[in-house]
Amino acid sequence: MNRRRFVGYVLAAPVLVTAADLFEGDPAAAADLTELLDLNDIMTAAALPTSGLISVEVNPDGTVSFALPRAEVGQGITTSSAMLIAEELGVAVNRVRVTLADARPELLFNQLTGASNTTISTYTPIRVAAAVARQRLLTAAAAEFGAAAADLRLADGMVTDAAGRKIGIGALAGRAASAKTQAVPVELAPRESFTVIGRPHSRIDALDAVTGRKKFAMDLDVPGAKPTMVCRPPTINGKVGSVVNTAEVRAMPGVTDVVTISTGVAVRAETFGQCIDAVRALKVNWRPGPVDGKSDDTVLKELAAAELPLGPRPLTPVVEGKFTFYFRGNSAVEPNCAIADVRADRAEIWSGLKSPIVAKQAIAARLGMLPSRVTVHVTEGGGSFGRKLFFDAALEAAEVSQKVGKPVKLMWHRADDARQGRTHPMATSRVRIAYAGNLVLGYELRHTSVTTDLGHGLGELFTAMAAKLPIGDAAFAQTFFQFSHTSPYHFGAHSRLLSETGKGFNTGSMRNVYSPDTTCARELIVDQVAARMGKDPYRFRRDFLRDERSRAVLEKVAEVGGWGRSMPAGTAQGIAFHGEYKAVSACLVEIDCRPATVNRPIRDGVAGPRVTKAVFAVDVGLAVNPRGLEAQMMGGIMDGIALALTSSLHLRNGYFLEASWDNYFYTRQWNTPPELQIIVMPSSSEQPGGAGELGVAASMAAVACAYGRATGAMPTRFPINHGTLSFTPKPTIPPIPASPTDGGLRA
Repeated sequence: MNRRRFVGYVLAAPVLVTAADLFEGDPAAAADLTELLDLNDIMTAAALPTSGLISVEVNPDGTVSFALPRAEVGQGITTSSAMLIAEELGVAVNRVRVTLADARPELLFNQLTGASNTTISTYTPIRVAAAVARQRLLTAAAAEFGAAAADLRLADGMVTDAAGRKIGIGALAGRAASAKTQAVPVELAPRESFTVIGRPHSRIDALDAVTGRKKFAMDLDVPGAKPTMVCRPPTINGKVGSVVNTAEVRAMPGVTDVVTISTGVAVRAETFGQCIDAVRALKVNWRPGPVDGKSDDTVLKELAAAELPLGPRPLTPVVEGKFTFYFRGNSAVEPNCAIADVRADRAEIWSGLKSPIVAKQAIAARLGMLPSRVTVHVTEGGGSFGRKLFFDAALEAAEVSQKVGKPVKLMWHRADDARQGRTHPMATSRVRIAYAGNLVLGYELRHTSVTTDLGHGLGELFTAMAAKLPIGDAAFAQTFFQFSHTSPYHFGAHSRLLSETGKGFNTGSMRNVYSPDTTCARELIVDQVAARMGKDPYRFRRDFLRDERSRAVLEKVAEVGGWGRSMPAGTAQGIAFHGEYKAVSACLVEIDCRPATVNRPIRDGVAGPRVTKAVFAVDVGLAVNPRGLEAQMMGGIMDGIALALTSSLHLRNGYFLEASWDNYFYTRQWNTPPELQIIVMPSSSEQPGGAGELGVAASMAAVACAYGRATGAMPTRFPINHGTLSFTPKPTIPPIPASPTDGGLRA
């Protein structure tokens, strides 16, 4: 065996169905179980034993079907998966039909979408299954032609012999099938022969997405499923005490049902507009939630009390800083939603889910059914980056459907997700770097955070339950923290510790769990150390980075971005590095902090500094789809700019003031860099690295460093304009249009 030779399976089926077996056939991969290099290694190793359950099917019409056991939420994994199959099987990408698999508990840890792990963990299993199919098709064609399989060629879905005779793979699908499951040794295509993998490819769903034909959960036509919304408490995780006017609301136009559920009062009606009217009309007495009365200031005091101390102060000079990162919203572009049809003996759910196995098991428990009686369909989602790891809408939809005895199409209001949805937790990072002369002697990090909810576990019920236990949640947090961080610089003795406190908030990961904050803090102190040593920030980083691959991305952005060029007062460049999950990146930005820019009028928004240029270099090893990777990095840069400058939630008296995208100031067109360049570095690696979360940390840190150089003052709170509140807080579900007199919350 070598890195291209594996054992696959031909599965018993009427047409050709093939799968991979990496656990038996790849000793090197199995050895990774003991190495625990990073979080991605853990997740890939956990998925390994069930990799043989991922199958590729060749259809009689010549198309190839693949049910991807992951969630497509805009990151482009259906396209990259189709490319892997097309490469090994010798078919056009547009002949590969990639769908999303229903929840499959037998996959165990192999149906969780997160930690930039999809391409890494499925890269070889998908290719092995496709390669087995190619081999079986060639064998079947050889029998048809009376020729040796080695003399045949499979390309563009056609098998051709030396005499020029052709036969399509659809015609061979039945002949290549097997009546019994059998092991088949197979060799993967060498990298030098690739014609699809590594070449830029447009998304297979792009046209449907921009023409409105792509189907999301709310587009599905499930018989009898009517619009449903929930009246939610005015403070985070409050509970229903009593409902004063149930009969009155039930009599409103279009309303079919009003029921109390665990998270509020649900209304089912003929239209979503009628749902909104009914929710506004409800008069509910609410019981307080677990964080009533808390605000940004009180949470900061709790974090300060929970902070772990740094080590004894060394005798050598040190640079030290403490940085605050406020709550940030994790709302996706697509509203949180799900469809549920619960009957007496079964249930069927449709939703965009990144942990569908846990969702299936939790919904079954909530309904009092066996998991085998619950079917969970994974729909494509309109954004996530952590949000759809949680299945709260699916749980609510199931609960409502069971109570009313009818199918429901449940959707959260935008204000629901901003106020009651998932947030990136408020946190502080304290960093100390000790140095002497031109040597860095030690690096210390103490990250203190509101507890991050990792209750999705590793994608199935046992680890999900463990992550909710008093000791289990801390163990999961430490695992995610330690195994998602790298030490990229030669900085002597390293020490990094995590402390979490303050449960009761609905938290989660947002484009990574901890690294955007900790990388930003580290890179800001790196700038300060460079200044103390009298060194250029770029050259300081280049001198201390541990490996040539890391130096290469840094050198590339410095070269392409024109590092060190003369700039007007009030503007500056910033540069930063970040690496994780076998991938490395660097970002150079230019920022304009001059008064004319900072104070420019923006309608219904906060102006502030403008990032005018961003250059980003990334090396993920083998980039399956460079065009998709570029798009990922562009999105990451927009996130990084938002987290550094404008995006945060303001906590007051147990609720967040922001109610939607209009006053949660994500990067807007007026703050998008006019100059933006993504550089995908060439690599000879045979394996891909993680990319989905990579762009945020380096870009956020680069913006922060540029701001510090432009203003002469290192920023210590993020986003930088968090103290600016230029809008009137809206009620729980805002009126349309919002009345200027609605200054507070209204149940």
